Amino acid sequence: MEGKIALIGCGNLGMSILNGLMNHDSFKHRSIFATKRNITDLSHINSPNVTVTCDNELAVRESEIIIVALKPFNILEILEGLKNEITEKHTIVSLATGVSIDEIRSVIGNKASVFRAMPNTGAGVSESMTCICTDEKMNVKKENVKSIFDAIGTTIYIDENLMESATVLGACGIAYVLRFMRAMIQGGIQIGFDAKTASTIVAQTVKGASELLIQNKQHPEYEIDKVTTPKGCTIVGLNEMEHNGFSSSLIKGLIASFDKIEK
Repeated sequence: MEGKIALIGCGNLGMSILNGLMNHDSFKHRSIFATKRNITDLSHINSPNVTVTCDNELAVRESEIIIVALKPFNILEILEGLKNEITEKHTIVSLATGVSIDEIRSVIGNKASVFRAMPNTGAGVSESMTCICTDEKMNVKKENVKSIFDAIGTTIYIDENLMESATVLGACGIAYVLRFMRAMIQGGIQIGFDAKTASTIVAQTVKGASELLIQNKQHPEYEIDKVTTPKGCTIVGLNEMEHNGFSSSLIKGLIASFDKIEK
């Protein structure tokens, strides 16, 4: 895939994507424009192929694929200021939660292809889960966009009406999993481990659990059943967690986050 990339808005998510692309062989030599209002925050970037600038218009003019990593409250305003630079050559990829393709087109018009994508901060270590939607019909453009996010993890196309759900499950989900891991580490310290050792055990255990599901393609309960022997310590622990609302509190949290987006 050819074409220069502009990454508009290098906050936490934007930087995770940039780091993932810079560390991927297919993108190490691709021209990338990275923008942020305060470019001193990007002073650590040391790559001859990455141009750091606060000039969004320049980045758009010099690029073909524009990844817009801005917040929902200001993305349409920023796009309004860039619309005169956007042409038929451009592909716009919005990462803003809750801002539809139709809303984006109402600002920039119908010249460019428009995609929405929802990666997560796992992009920084090439382990993002990215959901993408579009009304674009050309498969080559769909593959071009997918290839960018494939470079930073796993990518799937979904219907646009599921994008907010994807935000909760995939993007917010990073925080939910990390909070669960923090609790495991705290428990590990209470039963005798130092913090560093507990962190190592928990991180690898969570990684192993994820790989079991990814590689075996089984429901979690299938893998749980392998560990829960009759009258064993695992089932006792699981039941105690469930008695205290472990699963229901997690589900309620997911729904609360979804309701926040929908309002």
